[in-house]
Amino acid sequence: MKSFLTRWLVTTIAVAIAVQLTDITADGWFPLIIAALLLGVINAIIRPIMLLLSLPFILATLGFFILVVNALMLWFVGELVPGFRVPGFWTAFFGALIISIVNWALSAFVKGNDGQYRVVTHADTQGGMKRVEGRVVDSDPRG
Repeated sequence: MKSFLTRWLVTTIAVAIAVQLTDITADGWFPLIIAALLLGVINAIIRPIMLLLSLPFILATLGFFILVVNALMLWFVGELVPGFRVPGFWTAFFGALIISIVNWALSAFVKGNDGQYRVVTHADTQGGMKRVEGRVVDSDPRG
């Protein structure tokens, strides 16, 4: 629950910064908080489906099409939340870009369960270290 609330707070701050820097408008804190919550839910449910369906475009553009998917998700949230308006695609594009950058930057300052700083979106659900297995390849040509 704490992880969910932390992600929601970070996303709310990121959306608030995007509102300040773009033409996105919010009629107070309540629509902003609801928009951040809905954006998180949509990113968790609809975004993976959209990424899978747009995989050829993502591969052809070397990943830049993910920015378009993010913009469409933000634009969709602007249509659903009363008091939160995203006037057009390019506003949504730059707003989603700002939200992604701010989310990434703020997530670097969040502590995990073990006291280590980690990016929130890549936190281990077990609260511990992930074990990596493999073998070491000797680079010495002599054997």
